Amino acid sequence: MIQFAFAAMVPPAALPWETVLVVEDEAMVCEIAAEALADEGYRVLTAADAVEAGRILQAERIDMLFTDIDLARNTNGMALARDARRHCPRLPVVYTSGGRQTLGDGEAVTGSVFVPKPYRPSQIVALANRILGH
Repeated sequence: MIQFAFAAMVPPAALPWETVLVVEDEAMVCEIAAEALADEGYRVLTAADAVEAGRILQAERIDMLFTDIDLARNTNGMALARDARRHCPRLPVVYTSGGRQTLGDGEAVTGSVFVPKPYRPSQIVALANRILGH
């Protein structure tokens, strides 16, 4: 009973929701995006490159992939998203990049979203909420 009463007092945003994987090689940018999503109640995992992200995608259930396009160790968020979609065809993907303002036809996986840098953390939270139905 006490545990139930405590859970009822916790605001909905503090309850665990879906897991978002943030893939970003700029540590401060990664931290800002991850913190904004975590403050909204999402479980957030982070990776600095596509190799690390690939390991996480194999080991964890991920509900949304938020990835920079040009990553450390010459890895690429586009290739990461294509690989992720082969294993999880309905995985929502959000791309970001500071080096471009749009994506060309056929570059991105179907149904994905692109957010150019710089973005506001609130944009990413609102996008996650919309994509994941919150």
